[in-house]
This record gives sequence, structure tokens and C-alpha cells, in this order.
Amino acid sequence: MNWQMITAIGQLAAVCVGIPSLIYFAIQIREQTRERRQSAVNALTVQWGDLTKALHENAEFTALFFAVCILSTIWMPSPSSDFSAFQNRFFKNFEGMYYSRREGILSAELWDEIERTMRDFLAYDGVRQWWETRRHWHTEAFARVVDAIIARGDKPKAYSGYNLDEIVVPKK
Repeated sequence: MNWQMITAIGQLAAVCVGIPSLIYFAIQIREQTRERRQSAVNALTVQWGDLTKALHENAEFTALFFAVCILSTIWMPSPSSDFSAFQNRFFKNFEGMYYSRREGILSAELWDEIERTMRDFLAYDGVRQWWETRRHWHTEAFARVVDAIIARGDKPKAYSGYNLDEIVVPKK
């Protein structure tokens, strides 16, 4: 046997050992990426749940939210108001989800769900009024998304099944 033959056999053995190792490494990276993506989605879900708790755990705030957002009976432009603070967290959460979608963390299906939720809220005058005064608090890319949703001119229907006559506006 000559040296060339021995070298060729050695190279073939290295390939036979190396390719399965590369395949294993690629599978591990893919699984880690999937786990990270799922972890990020879970974190966004927890943040969303924590945020929306305010709407069902505090009757006074819920009434305020409906009054400003839906009935547009009062408008408190002060950034320290409960409604404004909630809206700020709400839209920052939406913005984080938008960037998660851009980075490929959220699937198109999940982003579509989020966008439908945004359309529901942005159909109400009180939310649009808030956005107009706070748009500059957000990135221009996200602001364009919100502006495009508003431009659609969707009709308010998210709370159309509620008896809004029963809402008692809290006194501040």
C-alpha cells in the first residue's frame, strides 16, 4: 500500500466521523434556537397577561378604561393618569411584539393575532386620541404600523356586546 492510498483512507475516515458530528451540531443549534424562540414567546405571553389583569382585577380601572377608550366621555391627557399609564404599557408591549415579529421570534400567525387585537383597540376614539399625543414615544417603524391600522378606519366592535349604559365613570 502506498502513502497516497493510506492518506485517502485517513481522509475518508475523517469525513465519515466529521459529517455525523456536523449533522448532530446543526440539530443541536436548531433545537436551541427553537427553545429560545419559545421562551421569548412565553415571556411575551406572561407580560401580556400581567398587563391585561388590570382590566379585570380592578372594577374602577375597568370603568375608567371603558369611559375613556370606548365612550370617550372623559379624556385625561396627563401622562400620570391611570389610563395613559396603561395605554403606554399596552403600546410598549405591542411594540415589543412587533420587533419580536421582525426578528423572526413571533410567527406570522401570532403577529396576525396581535395586529387584530391592536385593530380592535385602535378603532375606539379614546385610544386614537391617546396615540396622537404619545406617538412620538415610539419608534418610527412601529408608529407607521399603528398609523396604517388607524388609516383602515375599522369600526369599533370589540365591546359591542357589552351593556355600556351600566358603566359608572369613577370620580377622580
